[in-house]
Amino acid sequence: MSRRHAIPDHEIRLSAIRAQGAGGQNVNKVSSAIHLSFDIRSSSLPEAVKQRLLALRDKRIDKDGVIHIKAQEWRTQPKNREAALRRLHALIEQASAVRKPRKPTRPGKAANRRRLDRKTRRGQIKALRRRHYED
Repeated sequence: MSRRHAIPDHEIRLSAIRAQGAGGQNVNKVSSAIHLSFDIRSSSLPEAVKQRLLALRDKRIDKDGVIHIKAQEWRTQPKNREAALRRLHALIEQASAVRKPRKPTRPGKAANRRRLDRKTRRGQIKALRRRHYED
């Protein structure tokens, strides 16, 4: 459950699968990895959050608006389930955070003066590098 939005359990599909990679004989026998699927469009999330989730450029969200998360870093299924749910809620929290709009500001007079002084100094340095012709 995320801090702001409660997601009903029936909206999240969890399935146990066999983990990939090293793990000895255990990895071939036990389905300890978790594959999580969450359909954004048919979820009970607020419409604004759904739109922001769908707009995210995240490889875990497919073109149909379904989030796919695979957790297999732990050796036990409950820990992988918890990790997958934590990743889902982090993604939803990221999408539900509304950034406040930036107020455009102008540089102060002192900053402008310093910038112009730097430009003048730089120009003088470059002028000294130029070849001087004698008449």
